[in-house]
Amino acid sequence: MSNWDNIVGHGWAVDMLANGLANGRLGHAYLITGPEQVGKTTLARTFAQALNCEVPEAERPCGHCRPCKLIAIDRHPDVKLVVPEVSGRGKLTLKIETIRQLQQDLNLSAYEARYKVAILERFDAATIGAANAFLKTLEEPPGKVVLLLTATDADMLLPTISSRCRTLNLRPLPPDLIEQSLATRWQVPAEQATLLAHLADGRLGWAIQAAQDETILQTRSEHLSQLHDALSGRRAHRFALADKLARKPEALPDLLKTWLSWWRDLTLLKQRRGQPINLILTNVDEIERLEPLAAGWTEQQINASLNQTNDALWQLERNANTRLVLENLLLVYPIPELV
Repeated sequence: MSNWDNIVGHGWAVDMLANGLANGRLGHAYLITGPEQVGKTTLARTFAQALNCEVPEAERPCGHCRPCKLIAIDRHPDVKLVVPEVSGRGKLTLKIETIRQLQQDLNLSAYEARYKVAILERFDAATIGAANAFLKTLEEPPGKVVLLLTATDADMLLPTISSRCRTLNLRPLPPDLIEQSLATRWQVPAEQATLLAHLADGRLGWAIQAAQDETILQTRSEHLSQLHDALSGRRAHRFALADKLARKPEALPDLLKTWLSWWRDLTLLKQRRGQPINLILTNVDEIERLEPLAAGWTEQQINASLNQTNDALWQLERNANTRLVLENLLLVYPIPELV
């Protein structure tokens, strides 16, 4: 059993990388795209292990030799993990200074590895200057160097970057596969595995993290309580809540993403045509609250709330006035007859 077997649900990508390595068709640069925590960095790290594993070729990567162990914890001297900086509002930025430092390192001889590897997380967060600087490395890569870029939004990359990489687009995983993996590989209790599988939105990495860190579900519960509180109040109450929420801008992206998934569930319930509820909802533990609201509110009210929540996320990413964005959002939300 090789370490490739630890990759869940992306067998075609594993086959492409493993076969290319085995058949001597190794590219100098790969672009791995997909949603956050869907497995992009895990795939890249496992590929780096396969490139430098010490066991016989057919068994690579073993996950147990010294190179494999060091790469797994990002401590191998010849395998660099490059991550963007995070601002106070959660915005990611990969700066040109970081790229130039990496380029200097890549031009040095490897200490012990067969291949020097650079894993660049979220390259779609690179500044124009950083992307242009890195383009030279893609055009004229040093020998025995493999570049692994990840991105959640490939459209944000310069065409000159993506065209010089072999692209692997990882898709979200189905809930049943995530649920099965949580139960069998991570021994998550059945009820919790079902909930996490639906909340994960196809991202196994998020589900694993949430299973291991109880604060993630606690925070989600708080976000939903704040939404329920907003929906139960009138104009003055909502203004006060907007003021309170605006004082913690760093928490707003996750809060609004939770609210957005809740409104999407309402939209699906309003539009469903005989589909089983548990197959279409994200917030499966909110069914008893969602069903009467879907029946009582109009499709126009639900769609307006969904769209305004999405707009609020977009506006906050562009440094709009936080309190004003929240006030406008909460004034669009309807006051339900059933709460």
